[in-house]
Amino acid sequence: MNKEKINELLELSLPELIVRADKVRRKYVGDNLELCNIMNAKSGLCAQDCKFCAQSARHKTGAGTYSLKSKSEMFAAAKVAKEIGAERFDIVTSGNTLTKDELKIIAEAIHEITTKLKIKMCASLGKLSKADLVLLKSCGLSRYHHNIETSERFFPHVSTTHTFQDRIKTIKAAKDAGLGVCSGGIIGLGETMQDRVDMALVLKKLNVDSVPLNVLVPIKGTPFEDRPLLSADEAIRTIAIFRIILKDKIIKIAAGRESVLKDFQALGFMAGANGMLIGGYLTIRGREVSEDKRLVQEVKRLWQK
Repeated sequence: MNKEKINELLELSLPELIVRADKVRRKYVGDNLELCNIMNAKSGLCAQDCKFCAQSARHKTGAGTYSLKSKSEMFAAAKVAKEIGAERFDIVTSGNTLTKDELKIIAEAIHEITTKLKIKMCASLGKLSKADLVLLKSCGLSRYHHNIETSERFFPHVSTTHTFQDRIKTIKAAKDAGLGVCSGGIIGLGETMQDRVDMALVLKKLNVDSVPLNVLVPIKGTPFEDRPLLSADEAIRTIAIFRIILKDKIIKIAAGRESVLKDFQALGFMAGANGMLIGGYLTIRGREVSEDKRLVQEVKRLWQK
């Protein structure tokens, strides 16, 4: 699909766009809704300057800081993830990369979790080499998460301590290591809809497996603390456009769905989403798991109509 045809879609009314996206979802991915849970395994003190992030050492947000959690703590968190119905469990660490000792601890934790709990493992550990990623895969990791965040054009407005191409390089290393890739970004940073289209087209070219879409929740103390919340209409339009462009990929609604979509969360799934995070985020609490389980049942009923 070229940009001219995509821009024609942008002119459609929201109901028309939702119908188009839902047809694509039904054709290419069906009724499977993937649930993921994440663990903030190492928090804060990050040297990067990502302007949305509570964990940057450059921002005074009051977010908690702690070093890498133990293997037993990771295993316990994975057990909870399985108990609440998550299909995947993701170990997430702050910072641009890991030390060799940290990587070893996480690799051992992944091996124990996959062996004993039989839950699919993901990890979001920043910039890693192909050799590091091969090690993690050998321990049971199935998917590596590394967001591109936004378009290449807008990226310098989001972070200046690393580049868009740095992120692309890590994604390609993960694919070369034989891992699946989860990569998306954040909308509502001040980018245009064309930036979002460009981001979707890059992800399509990279042939990633899963695309998390976060909606900015402005955090006090960050450079983006005064950004206005994105409207539910624009968030749903973005989900629909991503589904139409990416066709058969998992499109996962992540942080911001509660505060932006509110009572319209089910509409996000009618617009093409087929995955979500449950059980909270890195520094932001999510909804009660029981509420999200009711949402899942509601979405599945809607999909069957």
